[in-house]
Amino acid sequence: MEALCVSGSSVWATWSGSRSPTLPNTTIHLLSAFPSQSHLFSYRPPHYAKTLRATTTSKPSIFLPHLIASLEQVDQTYIMVKPDGVQRGLVGEIISRFEKKGFKLTGLKLFHCSQELAQEHYKDLKQKSFFPKLIDYITSGPVVCMAWEGVGVVASARKLIGATDPLQAEPGTIRGDLAVQTGRNIVHGSDSPENGKREVALWFKEGELCEWTPVQAPWLRE
Repeated sequence: MEALCVSGSSVWATWSGSRSPTLPNTTIHLLSAFPSQSHLFSYRPPHYAKTLRATTTSKPSIFLPHLIASLEQVDQTYIMVKPDGVQRGLVGEIISRFEKKGFKLTGLKLFHCSQELAQEHYKDLKQKSFFPKLIDYITSGPVVCMAWEGVGVVASARKLIGATDPLQAEPGTIRGDLAVQTGRNIVHGSDSPENGKREVALWFKEGELCEWTPVQAPWLRE
């Protein structure tokens, strides 16, 4: 039996026979045994372990369950059927699109919006030239206010609704199928999770939202 390990320019070996091989340009040391924890049996020298520990402990790591939880965060979005959608009898059609997608309806009401509420809702557009006309349009008749909940509901709702200009909206979207002009584009949807929470809180009072568990929930998500 023989054992051989090279460390730097030296060769460490033991042989059971009486003769030992000659290796050029090396120094040979005969040993009776190797220590069981010797670094000679490791692929990397001992200082590598210290370097590895220093590297891994100095940088924060992402815990996998936290990453999965962030990808499956349940959000809220505010969807409003505008006065033209209500007048055209499209409320049921629009609700059906979101129900078929699998989102949960937590708030629903028919509501005549005041000037003050409309201005607060569209405050980011206050400096736009079309702002007064937009306010007149939203307050011209009843709207249907809806709060929807689900994983990725904000981004998915925007896709279901389609582009602001119905002529640019894809077929299959609400605006692409049902509207023809930007000024009468039927429906509003929150553009971010943050705005979703803000708008739901703006249009719904405390106690108007319903917490419930759909029986289809296990068939929508793993």
